[in-house]
Amino acid sequence: MNDELIHPAVRVGHVHLRVADLDRALGFYRDALGFGLVADGRAVGLDAAFLAAGDYHHHVGLNTWESADATPPPRGHTGLYHVAFVYPDRRELGRAVQRLLDHDHPIDHATDHGATVSVYLSDPDGNGVELYYDRPRADWFDRDGRPILKAERFDYRHLLPAS
Repeated sequence: MNDELIHPAVRVGHVHLRVADLDRALGFYRDALGFGLVADGRAVGLDAAFLAAGDYHHHVGLNTWESADATPPPRGHTGLYHVAFVYPDRRELGRAVQRLLDHDHPIDHATDHGATVSVYLSDPDGNGVELYYDRPRADWFDRDGRPILKAERFDYRHLLPAS
């Protein structure tokens, strides 16, 4: 058995989601969240689309290969809990919240976890989505060096940019 830890440079590259309606999912990930459409596979007969922040090949893949017109899995079943997108700072997270509100997309709640500040919602297919930013690393631990673990809900409107 190899007890060596995974290389620290390994990271999550993308999430690929089964959706019921590709146009509806694009309306959320492209329009409400602001990801750029990198490729729409329908142009070549592939019922999938790929979106990214910046110039990456894709952070989010969407497809209807086995899920066209399907319903979300029932509660109490295994599967994706949520996908999380990290924002560079509080300001950008607040801008994301404002964008969601501008698109009339419901937000479930916001939670201060200590190391992170998170906003939770669901996409149109019922997939959980977390939008968050990391506090500075020095703020992740208490005076004794233990990780600060908490789940204190707050009003997500406190993240909105000042008018």
